Amino acid sequence: GRRATGRRVIHLSESFRPVTPADQTHTGGAVIDPAWIDLAGQCADVAGEIARGLFRTSLKQSTKPDRTPVTEADQAIERAVRALISERCPGHGLLGEEYGAQDRDAEYLWVIDPIDGTRGFLCGKPLFGFLLGLMHRGEPVLGVIDQPITGDRWIGVHGQPTRYNGEICQTSPVTALTAARLSTTAPGAFSAADRGRFDRLVPHAYITSYGGDCYQYGLVASGHLDLVVEASLAVHDWAALVPVCTGAGATVTDWAGAPMKLGTDGRIIVASTPVLANQVRTLLSASEAR
Repeated sequence: GRRATGRRVIHLSESFRPVTPADQTHTGGAVIDPAWIDLAGQCADVAGEIARGLFRTSLKQSTKPDRTPVTEADQAIERAVRALISERCPGHGLLGEEYGAQDRDAEYLWVIDPIDGTRGFLCGKPLFGFLLGLMHRGEPVLGVIDQPITGDRWIGVHGQPTRYNGEICQTSPVTALTAARLSTTAPGAFSAADRGRFDRLVPHAYITSYGGDCYQYGLVASGHLDLVVEASLAVHDWAALVPVCTGAGATVTDWAGAPMKLGTDGRIIVASTPVLANQVRTLLSASEAR
């Protein structure tokens, strides 16, 4: 079960109002069943139990063809979550980091990253997380970021306020890059060209922090960071983040300012305010033109 946090145990759907016709218009006709919100939380519970049991142990691990690590925890979590979703939502598609796609073209597609931050997990750092997103016709409408060691959970539903451990959270009011706390997972994750563009932001930011994978996006949603800029993300890396961050007030786009949706190039800006996001895009575009 979920690690005790001293908070009342609730069904996640109790925190979210039913979807109205107005919400359906904004989601392109998506109807978000409250049972799916509870299912997302149950999947996070299952994932967390597995992760806690294997964290800081001598677990089995290997290297995938793309030279990234995978552990028995990644695989066990994804298998368990896929089985649970398939049982509860048999008409929905699945797309996971470890086991690929099943009915990828379905109207509703669940996107699973069993351990976002496997390197950190292997090093005993409690900054990894479980990510589960639900996409409707290629657009993210529901997302969960869960850190099972610290007990931090963010859940976002399109058109509704994001909840952090059951309470509404929101981004900071920072609008100036010079006052912004900037973060990215690792400078080495950028291509040479994208690294040059990112480096143009660093001198302007108030502080720059490295590391955190999905956890840093939760910190933006709770107002502890103001800006995350990354590239080369796969859909399982970002699908869950979009509803969480936008529901807390963040502006989430690709580097060109377009919404994140299935097929994006994997470059992402998550900024606490639209004004801050515009400043970042201007600098990134200027560096590209050089």
